[in-house]
Amino acid sequence: MKNNPSDQITFSCGTKMKNRFMLAPLTNRQSFENGKLSDEEFHWLTMRAKGQFGMVMTCASHVQQIGKGFPGQLGIFSDDLIEGHKKLTKAIKAEGSLAVIQLHHAGMRSPKEVIKQKGVCPSDNDKHNARALTLDEIVQLKEDFINAAIRAKKCGYNGVEVHGAHGYILTQFLSSDFNKRTDSYGGSLENRSRLLFEIIYEIRKQCGNDFLLGVRLSPEKFGMKLSEIKIISQQLIDAKQIDFLDISLWDCFKLPEEYPESKLNLLEHILQLDFKTVKLTVAGNIRTAVDVQTVLDLGVDFVTIGRSGILHHDFPTRVMDDPYFTPVKNPVSVDYLKQEGLSHTFITYMRRWEGFVEDEKL
Repeated sequence: MKNNPSDQITFSCGTKMKNRFMLAPLTNRQSFENGKLSDEEFHWLTMRAKGQFGMVMTCASHVQQIGKGFPGQLGIFSDDLIEGHKKLTKAIKAEGSLAVIQLHHAGMRSPKEVIKQKGVCPSDNDKHNARALTLDEIVQLKEDFINAAIRAKKCGYNGVEVHGAHGYILTQFLSSDFNKRTDSYGGSLENRSRLLFEIIYEIRKQCGNDFLLGVRLSPEKFGMKLSEIKIISQQLIDAKQIDFLDISLWDCFKLPEEYPESKLNLLEHILQLDFKTVKLTVAGNIRTAVDVQTVLDLGVDFVTIGRSGILHHDFPTRVMDDPYFTPVKNPVSVDYLKQEGLSHTFITYMRRWEGFVEDEKL
């Protein structure tokens, strides 16, 4: 056994995490439309801290109003939102958990009915009804990511994760499928990743060496190529600016789309990187205690838990107590999910996951 789930982790910035469980940044739509924290969102997240997640990460929180990706999204784009975040970080940290916020901008994935205008993208995109950002707007976007991190530190967060995955704005810059720019932010992989690196370097400079800083990337879907994500990941590690990489794999154990003849699964490809002082967490079909231990034994530093963290607010405790723990089977009842801290809005959203919530009896 390489890593015990209950082992403490010390990040390169000096921050300590009490165990190897991170709550995934889960979309739930239960905050206010102006971006303010709701009681429902507060309850959902603090319940996971009480359930002993070593790191509790918020849902994706937008850094610009035009970057809002879904109704009821928690925001971090304005000082008007600070009060709610301070309340949240204080409560999470009171349980001994790390409070981390995910910085997000949906780009072309911002629904027009949500932002009341066209979404933005590195290049014009008719399919997604999105317009290209001007160079000045890219500079503003970068500043807003950085200001959101500074604001997060003021709110008491231990750190931030920059969302560069799942087809959102930074993914759109990284992808040659969506980024057709001909200036310094388009063309080569170096240019397409320029914005991400500029954001990371400036957050580190502005927030200091003791602030936890991570990046989320996904190696497939949304125009991403595993080969390019591996290059970017190694460059992020070698730059010595980040403390952890969060790789969203959808399924850790599947074979890569780019290399269908490969004998290595997606996770094994990622583990080929030289992580040096950077910690690795992955998400993707890690549902049982055995899954957790399997991933840790392969060399992952800590696990990111989504589905099982919804089903059991105390999933870390259950796994640390029972190495063979298996979550309750789906579908589960509405009453069960309410007991696990989900609001009516969140439960309604979870109905989009086929077979997750029991059909209501007529």
